[in-house]
Amino acid sequence: MNTTLRRGVLTGLAGIWTCVAGGGAMADDARVFVSRRAPADFALTADPAAPHWKDVAPVIAEKDRQGQAVAGHRTEVRSRWTPGNLYLLYTSPYEQLNLHPNPATDTETNKLWEWDVAEAFIGSDFTNIKKYKEFQVSPQGEWVDLAIDLSAQPPSFDPTWNSGFEVKARVDPAKKVWYGEMRIPMKTIDTRPAQAGREMRINVYRIQGPAPRRHVNWQPVMKESFHTPEAFGTLRLQD
Repeated sequence: MNTTLRRGVLTGLAGIWTCVAGGGAMADDARVFVSRRAPADFALTADPAAPHWKDVAPVIAEKDRQGQAVAGHRTEVRSRWTPGNLYLLYTSPYEQLNLHPNPATDTETNKLWEWDVAEAFIGSDFTNIKKYKEFQVSPQGEWVDLAIDLSAQPPSFDPTWNSGFEVKARVDPAKKVWYGEMRIPMKTIDTRPAQAGREMRINVYRIQGPAPRRHVNWQPVMKESFHTPEAFGTLRLQD
């Protein structure tokens, strides 16, 4: 074997070993949702072209609960953070909206998931992954937040829990896209101080349209319920 060929083989083997030794880093990257630090907190605009959003790469939610592609609903979700808040922005194509006929934006809407919503489930307890928080925003700016404890008997979905999170939404009917933005106080999802390198557990979802409804997730849950914390990916705060 000549020197050049031998070097190529060794380089390839080294790359394979790095991937194996790193626990499958290439596969793991697909399960990491990077949140980029913002210089300061900012007003909610529900606009991916806003200066604080336009250079932030999204994760893509485009599969159903069983991991099959959902045509026409390729959802982009972006994230930023500051020491005080976590921001999420959804860009949500739709075919037909299914909206609550009497929207209320000054109080949370119980069972908002019966209508069109974008959702985030976030947990910071790595020893009991069945405890996490749920946040939802609708195309009309409705919202709901819940504290979840699936390890309780019976499982607890506490609608009285209040994070104080804020939302903004808008619909572009010409493009058939709606945008939903969340600002979630960090102290309500993690007792640890927010800093670069901090990790939490997350999955993001949409429920969309009239029956038969579309169920879209970033990390497929492989079950009927989105409430499958075993499927969560990793939210990583980065500079």
